[in-house]
Amino acid sequence: MVYEPRKYRSLYREDDLHHFQVVLEETDLDIGIKKEQYTPDLQKKVELFVAEQRQILKEYIKSHPAFLTTLEPWDPMREKSSAEEKIPTSVIAMCEASRLAGVGPMAAVAGFFAEQTGSFLTHFSPDVLVENGGDIWLQSSRKRKVSIYAGNSPFSQRIGIEINLEETPLGICTSSGTVGHSLSFGRADAVAILAPAAVLADAVATAACNLVQESADLTKVVAWAVAIPGVRGAVAILGDKMAVQGDVKLIPLA
Repeated sequence: MVYEPRKYRSLYREDDLHHFQVVLEETDLDIGIKKEQYTPDLQKKVELFVAEQRQILKEYIKSHPAFLTTLEPWDPMREKSSAEEKIPTSVIAMCEASRLAGVGPMAAVAGFFAEQTGSFLTHFSPDVLVENGGDIWLQSSRKRKVSIYAGNSPFSQRIGIEINLEETPLGICTSSGTVGHSLSFGRADAVAILAPAAVLADAVATAACNLVQESADLTKVVAWAVAIPGVRGAVAILGDKMAVQGDVKLIPLA
């Protein structure tokens, strides 16, 4: 896999948050917490937490290698190797989200790690933002703006989503058929999904993006997405066309 520098991270504008990175193999997290809460010791705790979560998932994949590559929903109970096998919470969460979206479980992995890491950090900071490859988990005590990056679309970084504090915790996950290295069968420049569970938002964003082949698909795709239990809102962009449905407040960005 070729690493792509995440230049969009230089555009962050939260004056109250301290950002730091946790990178372990494929997991590349940018984390923002209240400036006064950051310490090098806390960063080490986060690194250990992420490493533990990764190891649990890797051990499951070692026993069930098809989990890593399947593009279909995975039933962990049916795939148990023995009656005594314990199914990790990560696998259960990813499988449930991907079942609702109709995709493979690894479509939800980035959202899972963003959400789990964010939830862990709420014990130390009232405001937490975790971004993992364009997938975000947010807990905030103030209003925030999240920019939508949509490649070469004229909407890219010119519109954003306004998130009120009472809407958090919230997952804001984006999939693209034209940007990044993630597998996609669609042509959307961006599909952003809002859901309280980032693991679900990630899976649905992947599935929705796969469904976009032309601009005529945009309206149908956002309607499909918000019909999934747990999804709050959806934005789909292809070129100079956009469709929005659900509880989404779009705002212009300077």
